[in-house]
Amino acid sequence: MTTSFSDFGLPAPVVRALTDRGITTPFPIQTASLPDSLAGKDVLGRGRTGSGKTLAFSLPLITRLATSVARAAAAGQPRRSPGRPRALVLCPTRELANQIDAAMSPLAQELGLRTTTIFGGVAQSRQVTALKSGVDVVIACPGRLEDLLNQRLLSLDGIEITVLDEADHMADLGFLPGVKRIMDRTPARSQRLLFSATLDNGVDVLVKRYLHAPVTHSVDDAAAPPPQMTHHILAVSDADAKKHVVHQLASGTGRRVLFTRTKHQAKKLAKQLTSSGIPAVDLHGNLGQGARERNLEAFSSGSVRVLVATDIAARGIHVDDVELVVHVDPPAEHKAYLHRSGRTARAGSAGDVVTVMLPEQRADVRDLTRKAHITAQPLAVRPGDATITGLVGAVAPHVTPAPEAPVQVQRQGQGSGRGGQQGRGSGRSGGRPSGQAAQGASRGTRGATGTTSGSAPSRSGGSRAPQAAAPRADGTPRRRRGGRGRGPGAGGSAG
Repeated sequence: MTTSFSDFGLPAPVVRALTDRGITTPFPIQTASLPDSLAGKDVLGRGRTGSGKTLAFSLPLITRLATSVARAAAAGQPRRSPGRPRALVLCPTRELANQIDAAMSPLAQELGLRTTTIFGGVAQSRQVTALKSGVDVVIACPGRLEDLLNQRLLSLDGIEITVLDEADHMADLGFLPGVKRIMDRTPARSQRLLFSATLDNGVDVLVKRYLHAPVTHSVDDAAAPPPQMTHHILAVSDADAKKHVVHQLASGTGRRVLFTRTKHQAKKLAKQLTSSGIPAVDLHGNLGQGARERNLEAFSSGSVRVLVATDIAARGIHVDDVELVVHVDPPAEHKAYLHRSGRTARAGSAGDVVTVMLPEQRADVRDLTRKAHITAQPLAVRPGDATITGLVGAVAPHVTPAPEAPVQVQRQGQGSGRGGQQGRGSGRSGGRPSGQAAQGASRGTRGATGTTSGSAPSRSGGSRAPQAAAPRADGTPRRRRGGRGRGPGAGGSAG
């Protein structure tokens, strides 16, 4: 049985880089799929988020690409050509693209390969510059990639390996027509790797149309929750009790993700928590790309322990050691419940999932949990009950929020005070590699791990920015209407 990455015949620099990051033992999806993908076969990998899929496709991609590049160089061909990458990874969200790049790029550099990300929500100029300088691997969301293809700023006729990651989520977001158009531009006999939790919503069509005699590897039942995940349904009497219970659940020392149904609710709850001394950041479609990356980095690094998110984060973030997921608003259907809940109990660790239920939601929650194969029964609670205290674990020290700065008068056309400064700029995430760095480590005392934040994030001052329009299907924001005199802080982080 394969017990280490060196058993697969991976390049020595890659194995050393994995070891330096504490990644030594393959996960089941990696052990199962790597021999076939390294041999050049098309692979269909099925498994839930957090099962190790990123390395399962990154390792064969860079290994086979490095061999191909070396062969081309020996034949006197250029190492790389402007606007003509050799490998393509398609994924549904900007956050996932950044996290795949964070995991793959250090390993690719060990073999002299270059990676870049392409997604909407930011100016395309930096992406075009990277393509013109020559890259080996493009990690992209379908919308912006199609834009650049239609502008003839890159070609996919040199693609040797294509990866479709979280194909079912791309289907849920309506990306399949674009994915098909993109795949049609790649060489028909190039290697294809497709990873998905399920094969519904048209994913099976992608498999039949683009994968040639694929070898299927399924390491778990994607329709069922992992055994390390413990589910709780807390029934509260009214909205006021719900608010206090949610604040108490957010107060622990470890990382926790709170899910709301709408963007407005996510922004409002993050502000409320921060104001009450529990530093929190929000993540939703109305945030500009720079704010999304800053908030996710704050959560990933541990400087902020609470992330309040809409379903954009159910499949868009990959952060280890999330000990608690709270469904502040129960999702509309069971797949969303499972995807949200999958932020905890990752990489073999344990985790708790809490659904906060109002009386009028009882029937919907019962139907949701039945379809998700969850056997937890509702438990009536009040704020301060021992059940909630047990889920919270160690309570983080109370942080007194910084006082509001006085609002300064702005000349027309200037920024909107501190909120403008906070919203400025974007830049690529320096997010930590997803996957196995903490693999095998004990969680220790439940709720007692994590980093204590030193202070609450500053709150936005100045005039209120205009409301952002809903983003397009590919995740790119629509142009704002009006907003004369809007400073650079529009779209900045709340809380």
